[in-house]
Amino acid sequence: MLSASVSNDTTFHPSTFILLGIPGMQEQHIWIAIPFCSMYIFALVGNGTILYIITTDRALHEPMYLFLCLLSITDLVLCSTTLPKMLAIFWLRSHIISYHGCLTQMFFVHAVFATESAVLLAMAFDRYVAICRPLHYTSILNATMIGKIGLACVIRGLLFVFPFVILIKRLPFCGHHVIPHTYCEHMGIAKLACASIYPNTIYGLTVALSITGMDVVLIVTSYIVILQAVLRLPSKDVQFRAFSTCGAHICVILVFYIPAFFSFFTHRFGHQILPQVHILFANLYLLVPPVLNPLVYGINTKQIRLRICDIFIWRG
Repeated sequence: MLSASVSNDTTFHPSTFILLGIPGMQEQHIWIAIPFCSMYIFALVGNGTILYIITTDRALHEPMYLFLCLLSITDLVLCSTTLPKMLAIFWLRSHIISYHGCLTQMFFVHAVFATESAVLLAMAFDRYVAICRPLHYTSILNATMIGKIGLACVIRGLLFVFPFVILIKRLPFCGHHVIPHTYCEHMGIAKLACASIYPNTIYGLTVALSITGMDVVLIVTSYIVILQAVLRLPSKDVQFRAFSTCGAHICVILVFYIPAFFSFFTHRFGHQILPQVHILFANLYLLVPPVLNPLVYGINTKQIRLRICDIFIWRG
């Protein structure tokens, strides 16, 4: 009786999943891992440097830098949820992940992505207030408000992603446990089920369109208003610097959202898309923004650039 019960439980929920990596490219895994590992190191060093500079320099304890600090934290968590296991798959052929480990990874991937999306929206709002309402900047974005915004970003991500875990746990898998991917994501796991995944599909689309999609709309609206305000500035030099900064921000935001939406919608509608292309884009939105954000938001900022120079000069 006990062995039959264990067998039935294993059939319903497998004890482990097997992450294949990139299907059809297993022979190239050892070489593909090199650029991924390099980018991961850049992300760790870049975001770690930003965090160190902002936390140790009290002159940078201002709203813009505190939001940048929060962005660096989410970037570090975002790439660290997938890259260590991915590199283990590519270099050590460690394809096995436990059922609960897979669900944990899935939860953090989606929760941190949703949190980072909210942080990008908060940073767009910060720039809007700074440029369009400069006289009220410090009164609107005081320390208490920044703390509330940061907490709201995290709580929102956790609340909207937790149902993914419940939706997956209700599914039987009938022995299916091979995931053709480099990490565990909601629809990648759900597609292995031998039951209807309609609720998973509907809820996933609802979150992608109503939550993340709304973030995109509000971010775009903020930057449109910002650019309109910049065009009214009398100085051409100030206009050029503002356009340069906003342009860099918009490029990073596009790199974050376009691969993410491509991955989301490929699961539902992109049946003709090659799995290698899908997996590449699914990894881009988790790794490229953590590499680019310290460069665009950090080194592109004069105060942080000066602090980095001071550090290297002092060590020299």
